[in-house]
Amino acid sequence: MRILKRLRMNERDRGFVLWFTGLSGAGKTTLARLLEPRLRAAGLKVEVLDGDVVRTNLSKGLGFSREDRDTNIRRIGFVAHLLARNGVAVICSAISPYRATRDEVRALIGSEAFIEVFADCPLDVCATREGKVEMYAKARRGELKEFTGVSDPYEPPLTPEVWIRTDRETPVESAERIMAYLAERGFVPLDVAR
Repeated sequence: MRILKRLRMNERDRGFVLWFTGLSGAGKTTLARLLEPRLRAAGLKVEVLDGDVVRTNLSKGLGFSREDRDTNIRRIGFVAHLLARNGVAVICSAISPYRATRDEVRALIGSEAFIEVFADCPLDVCATREGKVEMYAKARRGELKEFTGVSDPYEPPLTPEVWIRTDRETPVESAERIMAYLAERGFVPLDVAR
């Protein structure tokens, strides 16, 4: 009986990675902040790996060349993998501009536990959002080099598990859709997703 109970708990407590990708200002961090308490309320162990925070700590010293960006994303992916395989719900919020590197992270984590969430928002809208106006203005003037979406490419996902349009729905609506997807996949109970 104890073995059966332990198996059921392990099935319910399996870890996963919500991997947010999108332009700067698309709403990735906002959604991560909305989802974290909801997942905790569902009884999950949750960790958030925010791209800006990771860059300050784990990836300090890296620049914004393609090689450095890839290194940063691989580091985030590696930590997410370690956490998820130990039953943690991991929310990663990083621009992660290159499709091939995101695919590497998916392969490391495993498709059954990797949920790519595309925070899709037009660049012109992102450039008007709080905290982003001056950054985008500097990038457009050439003062910020290798800025994703302006002077460096962003490769949108082709088949994300969840595609949200943050310019067309509120953050709460987007969070609800993500929770519904997690419930559909069995990561959270149906009653918690509502």
